[in-house]
Parts: sequence; structure tokens; C-alpha cells
Amino acid sequence: MKIIVDAMGGDNAPRSNVEGAVEAVRELGVEAVLVGRGDEILSVLRDLGMEEPPPGLEIVHASEVVTMEDNPASAFKEKKDSSLTVGLNLLKEGKGDAFVSAGSTGALLSGATLLTKRIRGIRRAALAPLVPTGGGGTILIDCGATAECTPEYLLQFAFMGSYYAEHILGRPEPRVGLLNIGSEEGKGTDLQRQTYALLKAADAEGRIHFAGNVEAREAVLGAVDVIVCDGYSGNIFLKTLEGTAIYLSKQIKGMFKKNPLTKLAALLVSGGLRDFKKLMDSREVGGTPLIGIAKPVVKAHGSSDGYAIKNAIAQAQKFAASGIIESITANVEYMRLPTGTKTAEE
Repeated sequence: MKIIVDAMGGDNAPRSNVEGAVEAVRELGVEAVLVGRGDEILSVLRDLGMEEPPPGLEIVHASEVVTMEDNPASAFKEKKDSSLTVGLNLLKEGKGDAFVSAGSTGALLSGATLLTKRIRGIRRAALAPLVPTGGGGTILIDCGATAECTPEYLLQFAFMGSYYAEHILGRPEPRVGLLNIGSEEGKGTDLQRQTYALLKAADAEGRIHFAGNVEAREAVLGAVDVIVCDGYSGNIFLKTLEGTAIYLSKQIKGMFKKNPLTKLAALLVSGGLRDFKKLMDSREVGGTPLIGIAKPVVKAHGSSDGYAIKNAIAQAQKFAASGIIESITANVEYMRLPTGTKTAEE
């Protein structure tokens, strides 16, 4: 399998992206295409003790870089020789099986939507990270790609998240929950109430396993396998979870440093502490799939190091091999509003 990597995207580019691609080729058995400024990529390889790309690693030169200051909606058009644009075009042309970028989320979303295209019939693509929960991890869809949603968008997110949980997490009949301020059917705004009715109907038809509304607290405890929400709410949920994890980690670390006895206790539970830290570390997952795009695209965190990029490539490898895009394509007809139903856009 060949994974295309945006070598110039992210805070630590190109070093982190080159390091991650090299490790992915060594450990995962994939081929990698590094797209970016060739001289800078070769310079990093020399720092790593390689005078030329190792077997399985290819460099495609792209002279421009999409920065965080660029307009995300038009950057890929204005910088046609950027690593982002060139990489997405390679994916579109079938010269790779998936694309990974730690660059601008907005530019990646716009570029993937207009160059690689959405799956026919899908109204909006969604970012769907795996978040740590009491149930061994839960798919959160959407976490920021589309801030304002219609009931139809959320209906499609529910289907796509369900397929992702089934194909990637290996969970048959994944439980789908609608993020809300209460579990009762009538809770929430018009968006949640209308979406609830659509998801309930899809459940009755046996298309998804709808578990009803889910509050944030129960979602974190693992009540469902898929959390469905608009991108605005999902981003707040995700950032709150990340901030809480950082706060708890600092508190636990401070608690064990108080005196010699607590330091001894830390040694006794060091294995558990490492497991906790690993559970809350976004570097372990590496990237977030952009679901709804016709070909596999994975967004890595902007601050990714080499280890995170390697894991993002592993995520792209799983995504490309999962068959989820084919499942969505085959079932789009069930993700539409009933005939005659008006959407918010209309």
C-alpha cells in the first residue's frame, strides 16, 4: 500500500513528517510518497544518516507551502504547486492509496472536497476522531469540519460513524448516540429533535443501532460507540476532554511528587500511570479520518512529531483497507431525507 504524505504540513515540518514516513516504511510495510520541497526533505534524510531515500520511500517535489495564514477555502487553488495540492492530486489520480497531512484543517477539507470530491450523495464530510472513553474508545463525528449542520447532515454522520466503528474498531452493530443535554426524546434544539426522529426511523428499518440521546457525561463513560453531533458542539466536547486529561495528568503527577512515600507509591503503580498517559495521548492514534471523501484522507494533529505521523500513516493504512468508503457508497440511498422533507438549506 502506498501512502502520500504532505511533508510540509504541520508545526514540525518537514522533519517530523520525514521521520514518521521513514519509520512507517520500516515498521508498517507500506510505501510512502513525501510531497514537498525536495532539498529540505533530503536535508532531513541526511540528518537521519541517509544520503538518499531508502527503498519504499519516494519524493515528489512541490515548491509551495500552505500556511496557517493562508485562506483555507482558496489556498489549494492559489498555491497549485503546494505540497497539499500536489498530494491531493496524486491521490485523485490513483498514484497512492491514502493521503496524510498535519497542515491546515480548513485547507485540507476544502482541497479534499473540491479535488478528491465527496462520495456521491454525501452532503458534508466529517472529522471523526477516536476519543478515549470507558467503552474502549468512541467515534466522535463531527468534531469541527462542519460547524452548522442540518438534520440530514447528522443522519449521514450517524451512518458514516457506524460504518467506521464496525470496520475499524471491529464492533458489530455499534451503538449510535446523539449528543444532547438530556436523554429524553424531546430534549435539545430543533436540530436535535428532528435528527432524533430520523435516527429512530433508521433504527426501526435496521439500518443503524440508535441508542437515543446521550449526555456528555455518559458518552465519556462509554455509553455508545458513536457520538453524533454538529461540528461546533463536537469540537467543544473534544477540547474539553483533552483539557480535562491534561489537568488530571498534572494533578496526578503533582500528587505523587509530594514526599518520599508518594514517590515510592508512584514506582509501585508506574505501569498503570504509563498506560493512563498512553490512553490520553493523541499521538497514539496519530490522525483523524475525513469521512465522506471519495478517497482516504487523514488529518494529523498540527503539532505531530515523527511518532504521531507514523501512527497517522498507520491510521491511513487501516482506513484504506477497511472498505468503509465502499460501504458508504453502497448505502447512500438510505442516508437521505424522506421524500418531501424540507431541509434547513431549503
